[in-house]
Amino acid sequence: MAYRIRGLDPAPFRKYFGLSDAALAAEGVVRYHVDAQPGFPDRVTMQDLAPGDTALLLNYEHLPIASPYRSRHAIFVQEGAQTPYEAIDTVPEVMRSRIVALRGFDRRGFILDADLAEGDGIDPLIRRLFDNPDIAFVHAHYARRGCYAGLIERA
Repeated sequence: MAYRIRGLDPAPFRKYFGLSDAALAAEGVVRYHVDAQPGFPDRVTMQDLAPGDTALLLNYEHLPIASPYRSRHAIFVQEGAQTPYEAIDTVPEVMRSRIVALRGFDRRGFILDADLAEGDGIDPLIRRLFDNPDIAFVHAHYARRGCYAGLIERA
């Protein structure tokens, strides 16, 4: 079973690019000047930002389904990010370098299966989750802080 991982569409975040820190604060967004790598995983390009880059920390609703699992959490977006990551059967290094919680959801937005993986164990877990035909999509979360990492869909 082939799968696709995509970064977030940058369009909803563009309204924040270039705003003053005060204007961002009014929107509940915080600007960070990246000073260490890893540490700021961008959800658009699906890579760790490099020192000198600018990251925006904001709250993002990653599961806007009307179910008990509806969810939102903090994410980093590179200020100025333009092109979202997209790959088939390839786990980006930003995920491979961290422990991830993978949660398999059905079309109603209910979790049917979930587990933890890291490094070379992520791909086999994604495939095992998609062996269940009732799993419509998988959400990845960074296990330590719980932040949404990305959407994994059947290719």
